[in-house]
Amino acid sequence: MIATLEGQIAQTSADNLIVTVGGVGLEVIAPYSTTEKLGAGRVFLYTRLVVREDSLTLYGFGTVGERELFDAALKISGIGPKIAIAMLSTLTVDHIRSAVLNDRPEIISRVPGIGKKTAQKVVLELQDRLSHRLDTLPTDAEDDTISELIDALTGLGYSVVEAQTAIQQIPLDAPSDLEERLLLALQSLSR
Repeated sequence: MIATLEGQIAQTSADNLIVTVGGVGLEVIAPYSTTEKLGAGRVFLYTRLVVREDSLTLYGFGTVGERELFDAALKISGIGPKIAIAMLSTLTVDHIRSAVLNDRPEIISRVPGIGKKTAQKVVLELQDRLSHRLDTLPTDAEDDTISELIDALTGLGYSVVEAQTAIQQIPLDAPSDLEERLLLALQSLSR
């Protein structure tokens, strides 16, 4: 099994990259949260090799937490690698954990390809696997503010991924006022 990968980035796009290791270019499928942080140069990724009857696909992640959540999602029947990557591209690991532990499938249903019933299934099946991570979660108030921000930004025509990226760019010391945070997110999107 390939657990990690370190090499030179040869090419990058929104959902995959080519990493050159020892003269061989490896295609790595990665969530948007990982590819957006990468520039030119060397990269270190936590990986998971998924073996199917007709393919070997390498998935890469910027953190161990992303890889663990990917693995946990794959254990749910009906969730394949494509949907698991979409979950990590749309929502942060902490927001997925929070949605699962606070029994909020409506947050999971924002992921493209996941409907209401599948979101409920994801929340139900991940609850036992993620219960040991309570100490790193956003509070319910933070989670509600983030949900409202995503709703406001998507209402203005931005995609969920764009909204999530803009929210992640808001400084940690920013005021908790929804209007202020929305203004900061819009400024981030205009750059």
